[in-house]
Amino acid sequence: MNRKTRNLALTGIAIALLAFFIWWAQGNLDGYKIQVTNLVAVNAILALSLNLIYGFTGMFSLGHAGFMALGAYVNALLTLTQDQKTTMWILDPIAWPFSVMHAPFFLSVVCAGLVAAFVALLIAIPVLRLGGDYLGIATLGFAEIIRVVLTNLSSITNGALGIKGIPGHANLWWNYGWFLITLFFMIRLINSNFGSVLKAIRDDEIAAKNMGINTFFYKVVSFTVGAFFAGVGGALMGSLTTTIDPKMFSFALTFNVLMFTVAGGLGSITGSVIGSIVITVLLEWLRIVENPVTIGSFEIPGIPGMRMVLFSLALILIILFRREGIMGMKEITWDGIFDRSKRGGKSE
Repeated sequence: MNRKTRNLALTGIAIALLAFFIWWAQGNLDGYKIQVTNLVAVNAILALSLNLIYGFTGMFSLGHAGFMALGAYVNALLTLTQDQKTTMWILDPIAWPFSVMHAPFFLSVVCAGLVAAFVALLIAIPVLRLGGDYLGIATLGFAEIIRVVLTNLSSITNGALGIKGIPGHANLWWNYGWFLITLFFMIRLINSNFGSVLKAIRDDEIAAKNMGINTFFYKVVSFTVGAFFAGVGGALMGSLTTTIDPKMFSFALTFNVLMFTVAGGLGSITGSVIGSIVITVLLEWLRIVENPVTIGSFEIPGIPGMRMVLFSLALILIILFRREGIMGMKEITWDGIFDRSKRGGKSE
């Protein structure tokens, strides 16, 4: 069996094991654990999308929350029924054609990504000529503009009241299906010539320009593709929570996604996935410190907010002692696993 056939077979087995786990989880895990498992998949999609922009292309972007908001609202408008829209829009009647728009869930998620990508393209053309901290500030500003616009377009978005009763289509199958699509796309992109150009721009943009590379074009494409998957992640998150409002999509949400990416390792697809799993589970596990604890006759009161304090300390320790993240720029691949085992066998 040659290497390519072996890798395809192993990938197929891994996907089959994931499908078996999802089937098992639906029948054996409680609602809370299923929710956390769903969050892992959605957060991994968001981490991969930001890693493409920041980790592989070197663009410090803080606009992810805005693209997620667009995706969440587009999906909500396309999956809600006409009766739900008529009842829910209190401040202003919902405008046509949004009142009659409806689409299947898969199509609505695709449309959510496309709208986010289109807005990202409009933002990228004037903004991506900046660099470093200036780019981060500009994208943060655009994300805030998107949030304010969503708050004030009450005839489309229901304003500050938000949207409730969104159909909860985003179950384990949908979330992990989209995760696999995102993962497959990112692996193919990063391992292609296009991905090699993105890494060259990240490492030394001036050198890349001197080699004749149209760096602006590649940066725009990377930013737009990353925004597409941020829109997909926002759509899945909105369907998972079944309730959205503009306050959900503040800078704190972008910071969370940045946390998954940096903790896992900038420039590592494997790191984005591992970082999403570790940080999502850690954030949920640390909720225990906010609840009262009884030891015999002694009771320790819960401290609200202590979860984020401990998490911040853990994050500081990661930055101090593992600045490059869990994986750095390394990847876990089938070839790497088998080559390492062969080297281990020879050394013995």
